[in-house]
Amino acid sequence: MKLSRTLASLAALVALGVTSSAWSQSKTIYIGMNGGPMEKAYTSGVLPDFEKANNVKVVVVPGTSSDVLAKLLANRNSPQIHVAFLDDGVMARAVSMGVCQKLDDAPVLKELYPFARLKDDMGAGVQLGMTGIGYNTKLFKEKGWAPPTSWMDFADPKYKGKVVFQSASSSTFGLHGFLAINRLLGGSEENVEPGFSKWATTVGPNVVEYIPNSAKLSEMITTGEAGLFPLTPTAVGDLKDKGLPVAYVAPKEGAVLLLVDLCVVKNNPDPALAQKLAQFLLSAPAQTKAAEAGKQIPTNSQAKMTPEMEKNLGDLNALVKKVTVVDWDTINANRAQWDKRWNQQIEK
Repeated sequence: MKLSRTLASLAALVALGVTSSAWSQSKTIYIGMNGGPMEKAYTSGVLPDFEKANNVKVVVVPGTSSDVLAKLLANRNSPQIHVAFLDDGVMARAVSMGVCQKLDDAPVLKELYPFARLKDDMGAGVQLGMTGIGYNTKLFKEKGWAPPTSWMDFADPKYKGKVVFQSASSSTFGLHGFLAINRLLGGSEENVEPGFSKWATTVGPNVVEYIPNSAKLSEMITTGEAGLFPLTPTAVGDLKDKGLPVAYVAPKEGAVLLLVDLCVVKNNPDPALAQKLAQFLLSAPAQTKAAEAGKQIPTNSQAKMTPEMEKNLGDLNALVKKVTVVDWDTINANRAQWDKRWNQQIEK
């Protein structure tokens, strides 16, 4: 009787389309990352290869780096997220707060650009960004201006009323721009006094508006209000895809390194599978696919960019030799004080 009921149940499941593969249903693994273009690039062009090869389902938990970190901290003893993508400044905080575990030693780590490996391999850069200068090509052509070349172009009086600067207290692009200019004025991460004290007589008079993030740039470029702004090649590429007249320039002093890092989340439900996913995402094939699907600039030196990306960026190996690497430990230790001063003194 029992056998007949079992056979009948199996027959019913088959009739409903449930085959033997359902009995070995794939596992589900969760990855936290920015939504929008990044999520689209990975879900459409990168993650399916890992899912197929490992019989797993990878689900993206979208959110800003701060959102993802907040989730990790709220569930640090039993996290549901296996792997997290965080901007490098937020990743430095995540590591210091103990929510990441060390990456397994693997050959792929040796393929990364040296600056993409975090201290003690607690994480690694998965996508390379370089905050440099974005500019409105239509406006520049109308004005007869040559493309910008230097961070100090933000202080050139001819751009008065055409500079848009993201708030350094809420945007990494704005913070990078401020720190780069601060260095050229004689400062460093340990000494931001030159940047703050000289802003009002250098960049400040040219700024038409300080914006909390880059969401408003599209509108301001379209209206011609925005002529010059800190931005990355990937963000400029996203604007170009929308039909906006923009281009990216790496300043002659060097763009500021902006990595999206990944880490395997400590105490996650399946650490072996999470490590496997991390290694896959750092690999040359995966990063080549990310470049194809969403203009994601690789951190793996053996990955390939698309011809269009190579045309816009030039020689990536040459560019990375000139990038400015900021000290996130120092930044995070002083960020609250800087944010308060920026809001009260610069954006008053």
